[in-house]
Amino acid sequence: MKSIQLILLCLLSYSSCFLVQAKTTYQEANSSIKSDLDIALNELSELRKTIATEKIPLLRNVSQLEDDVRKKQANVNRLLRLRDNSDIGLNRLRDQVKALKDQNDYAASLLDEFVRTFETRIDFSEAQIYEEATREARLILDDSDASQADRFEKQIGVIAMALDRLENLVGGYTFEGLALEPNGEIIEGTFAAFGPSVYFSSKDSSIQGISITKLNSAEAAIANPGANFNQGILNFVENNDGSVPIDATLGKALKIVEGNDTLFEHLAKGGSVGSVIIALGITCLLIGAFKAYEISIFKTPNRKDVQEVLQSIESGNPEKAKSYASNVSGVGGRLLETGVDNYETKRGNLEEILYEKIISAQPALERFLPFMALTAAAAPLLGLLGTVTGMIKTFNLITIFGTGDAKSLSSGISEALVTTELGLVVAIPSLILHGLLSRMAKQKVGDLEQVSVSFINGVTGVKNTEN
Repeated sequence: MKSIQLILLCLLSYSSCFLVQAKTTYQEANSSIKSDLDIALNELSELRKTIATEKIPLLRNVSQLEDDVRKKQANVNRLLRLRDNSDIGLNRLRDQVKALKDQNDYAASLLDEFVRTFETRIDFSEAQIYEEATREARLILDDSDASQADRFEKQIGVIAMALDRLENLVGGYTFEGLALEPNGEIIEGTFAAFGPSVYFSSKDSSIQGISITKLNSAEAAIANPGANFNQGILNFVENNDGSVPIDATLGKALKIVEGNDTLFEHLAKGGSVGSVIIALGITCLLIGAFKAYEISIFKTPNRKDVQEVLQSIESGNPEKAKSYASNVSGVGGRLLETGVDNYETKRGNLEEILYEKIISAQPALERFLPFMALTAAAAPLLGLLGTVTGMIKTFNLITIFGTGDAKSLSSGISEALVTTELGLVVAIPSLILHGLLSRMAKQKVGDLEQVSVSFINGVTGVKNTEN
């Protein structure tokens, strides 16, 4: 207990000492803080005075700077507007330049096309008077160093020439030139253009006609529409007054007439294969005519002849029956004679004997018919062969000349088509003729078989009556 009291006493004495020391420390800190606060307040007062002194000039400077910024911003906005306006104007000018360039290119392409096709729009005979101008215009189109202005100048020259031609064409006009006469010679003469037609008369007035275009010809060809038009064309060319023929087809009718081949020219296009087909067809036709004649003269006994022979046998007079049978011409008579000679044999043997006679007559009726069947089958194959050879020839010509010249390819194509045509022309009649002749031959054999059956039945009836 005493120890506890002693401890408490010690604690109280220690606390008292601590409180006295803490009070002393607090007073010192309070004094220090007051001193620092006074110093800070004095510094704050001095700083405020300094700020108040320097604030007004700074505000003036800021205001001036803000005014400068507003002025510069306005100037920048003005410059931006000017720039945008200038860009819009420049883009507009660029668009206008591009549009004008496109129009220029379009006009140039039209002029180029007109120059290139001008000679195709006029008569071939007129090309010789416009050749120089059109050639210069075409050459300058291919000249990469030539300016667009130079090209326009040449092209406009061609257009002016075309306009002059149209003006002259309204009333018709004449010009001198060269032409190709029908026999292939080039002659000089006068052309008279009137509408779409151009008429020609030679210098010596010996040849008149209509100008046409001939393939692979350097000059216009002359087609004669008929001797009754010669004087009218001559008067029209010389005096601009006369009766002239008008071709509504613009030369196409004359080309069609010139392109028409004769029969022999058409057949000649078939080449060697076509010749073989024609020879085969002619042979088949001759054989058909021969067989038609041979079958038509093949006589068979009629019912009356058979009855006469049977009546003679029935009356017991076989000699008379044989004599009557011998009077029947052809294989039918020999068939009856064989029947009379063997009428007493058995029915089976008699049938075999008479059938043998019929079989011996059948080859004569049917000979050469297989050749006609062969012709009907082989002719289309030969036509196909000609088609293949013609196409091979065409491709060889394409390899040599290309596809630009259709006339050079016409021989191979003609051979390919004509041989096919000839093959069918030969095969179809051959097939029909073979069918008809085969039917006629079978009919004759059938008639012999009918005679044989009638004779056998009649003889059998006679034997049964005698028995």
